[in-house]
Amino acid sequence: MSDVDDLLGQLPFDQIADELGVTPDQARAASAQALPALLHGLAANADDEAGAASIGEALGQHAPLQGTADLGRVDTADGAKIVGHVFGDNADAVVDQLAGTQQAAGLSPDLTRKLLSILAPIVLSYLAGKLTGKLTGKLGGKAGGIGATVLQEILKGSLGGGSADKGGSAGDILGDLLGGLLGRGRR
Repeated sequence: MSDVDDLLGQLPFDQIADELGVTPDQARAASAQALPALLHGLAANADDEAGAASIGEALGQHAPLQGTADLGRVDTADGAKIVGHVFGDNADAVVDQLAGTQQAAGLSPDLTRKLLSILAPIVLSYLAGKLTGKLTGKLGGKAGGIGATVLQEILKGSLGGGSADKGGSAGDILGDLLGGLLGRGRR
């Protein structure tokens, strides 16, 4: 199972649908496209040492996700800041492009931005759990100098397949687009 599929399995689509004013199926479809965008953005930022350090610091501020996420505990203001940090000056272009691919899900750019703000803290909590487990396994709990390398491994591994990435899907298109927009980080 890919990380995108794993994350999709931990999202409360009824709650997300209520927040966005859409159906649970629309929330699921939009989330399946938004998650790879967030992961691609994080991976682009992790390509340089300063970006990886910033992401590592952010992960340290999010408790590992255990089970289904609870939107009552998600800070969407924090999520908006995360989206701004991940995509930098390209945030509006990413939101517009993502909203364009989500026409079938019925999400406008405003709803897409809101969805990203909901999902961003959940993604960081999910990755915090993966990073903690990987560092503990490799280093007996000591981060040392391997943190950025392990973070890059996790993020690049998170992008490897899943329902949003199969067969020329929106995930692949978004990956290509985000690669062009973000280059090697949000610089």
